[in-house]
Amino acid sequence: MPKIVLENVCKRFDDFVAVENLNMVIEDREFITLLGPSGCGKTTTLRMIAGLETPTEGKITIGDQVVFDSEKGINVSPAKRDIGFLFQNYALWPHMTVYQNIAFGLENLKWPKDKIKERVAEMLQMLKIEEFEKRYPSELSGGQQQRVAIARTLAPSPKVLFMDEPLSNLDAKLRLEMRTELKRLHVDTDSTFVYVTHDQLEAMTLATRVCLIKNGVMQQYDHPLETYSNPANLFVADFVGNPTMNFIDATGKVTGENTAELNFFGKTFTLNAKGGLKQTEETEFVVGVRPEFVKLGEGALTGKVYATLPAGMETTVKLDVDGFVLTSVEFGSVDYMVNDEIPFGIDGENVILFEKKSGESLGKGCVTL
Repeated sequence: MPKIVLENVCKRFDDFVAVENLNMVIEDREFITLLGPSGCGKTTTLRMIAGLETPTEGKITIGDQVVFDSEKGINVSPAKRDIGFLFQNYALWPHMTVYQNIAFGLENLKWPKDKIKERVAEMLQMLKIEEFEKRYPSELSGGQQQRVAIARTLAPSPKVLFMDEPLSNLDAKLRLEMRTELKRLHVDTDSTFVYVTHDQLEAMTLATRVCLIKNGVMQQYDHPLETYSNPANLFVADFVGNPTMNFIDATGKVTGENTAELNFFGKTFTLNAKGGLKQTEETEFVVGVRPEFVKLGEGALTGKVYATLPAGMETTVKLDVDGFVLTSVEFGSVDYMVNDEIPFGIDGENVILFEKKSGESLGKGCVTL
C-alpha cells in the first residue's frame, strides 16, 4: 500500500482560498479522516488527492509516483492513480443487479470472466451481501446499498479508498452499525482509507489520525485521543467532544515554566502544568475543562442546577455559576432538582490553558486553590 504526501498544496477559486498551504503525510494502511465544518476545504482536499480537482499549486505523491506537481506540469488522471472513490449518494446503476454493479468496473478493466466471477464472489462474502446478488438497488435498504457501493469500489483492489461522507444518508442506528463495519473493513482489506466527515464522533471512532481543517487551513493532525486530550487551539477544543468543553474566561499571568496564577469564578487558582507552559505576557486567558472533569458533590466551588439531562448510562448536568453555565457529565443515572445548590470541583490534570487573544493552547495541568 502507498504512502500519500501533500506538499504546500493550495487551491484557489478566483479570490477564494479553499485550501491553503496544506502539508500532510498519510502513511500506509492508515485510516485518515478529514474533519471540519461545511465549506472548510476537506472535500476539496480529498478530490485533489483523487485527481478530481486540480490544485492551484503544490505537489502530491502517491507511493513512488508524483501524481501532481504544479512546477513540473504533472497532473496524472484519476484513472491512473489506482484509487477507489465512494460517493455520498453511492452512484449505483439502477438497471443493474448487485452482481452487475460490482462487476462493472472489472469488465471495463478487461478482466477475464472467470476472474471477475471469483472477485465478485469474494466481495459479496466480505461485505456479507451474498443473498442480495440478484437484487436491484431499489430493492435494497440504505445500508445494503452502501455495502454494494463499497464492494464495487474495492473490487479492482485500489491502493487507496476515498470516501466522501458515505454515511450521511443513513439513519442514526444504521450509521452506528456501518461505522463498526467500516473499521473492521479497514483491517480486513489492509488498505489506506481517506474519509471526509463533519461529524466529530465519526472521525474520533473511525480514524487512526484526524486532520482538522478550518477555512482551508489545517489546525491539527493527530491521533483522535490526542486531539481530544491536547487540542492545539480553541477551535479544535470546541469542535471535538460532545458535550463540548467548558470555556471559562480568566485573568492572571504565567508565573513560571510550569505554573500560572488564574482568577475565575471569583477565586484565585494556581495551574500546575507537568509538561510546561508556553510563556506569554498576556493576562487574559480561557480555561478549558472537559465536562467529565467537573465533579459534583464535593469541592470548593458551588453552583445552582440549571438543568439535568439524564440519558441512562450518563447524565449531563448544567450548573449556573455566577451567570456562567457549566456542563458536567456524571456517569450513571443521577438527578438533581432545578435551582438546587451543589458543591463541585475541577478534578484531574487535564485543565487546558488557552491564550484568549490567539486561541492557542499554552499547556495543561491541574488547578488548585
